[in-house]
Amino acid sequence: MIRPWLNHWRRRLARGLLFRMVFGERGRPYTRIAPSTCIEGEAGLELADHVFIGQFNFIDASAGLVIEEGVQITNFCSIVTHSTHNALRVNGRRFAVQGGHPPGYARAPIRLGAYSFVGPHSLIEPGAVLGKGAMLCAFSQLRGIAPDFAIMAGQPARQVGDTRQRDAALLVRHPELREAYEAWAGVQP
Repeated sequence: MIRPWLNHWRRRLARGLLFRMVFGERGRPYTRIAPSTCIEGEAGLELADHVFIGQFNFIDASAGLVIEEGVQITNFCSIVTHSTHNALRVNGRRFAVQGGHPPGYARAPIRLGAYSFVGPHSLIEPGAVLGKGAMLCAFSQLRGIAPDFAIMAGQPARQVGDTRQRDAALLVRHPELREAYEAWAGVQP
């Protein structure tokens, strides 16, 4: 009788303390990073303000990661600036004793452009660039360069649309937003 009650309150306390979104990073008062997100190689992270990073993400910034203003990274995403899976497979046991970066080792910086969006369960690979205003749809795998304002989907991700078309419809309904939009996106048709 008392055990279920204690478990209920213990879970509620853990949720309240451990998984609450907190505003403000050092020098970035409007950035929010969920406490369940793991950031490795934080020294390589260049983080702008007005960024949202949701729950249960793995972010590797060891080779350099630039997250520009207004980026949204939802939940359960992986952003990796290095990968050893090819190197381990082709080098076998030699991999454990060989120093440096053996053949097959991938290591390259990543850039997430201003006001871009990373959907849940996405993977961003070493060297990728997500252009400003671009959208990476849920369950997508980004390798290479996604142009500004591209809507990217799939594994690997391919361009399936342009966010400016969505934005144009919203700006028609809310013309008071045009000035704020054009401040970061530039003049739109």
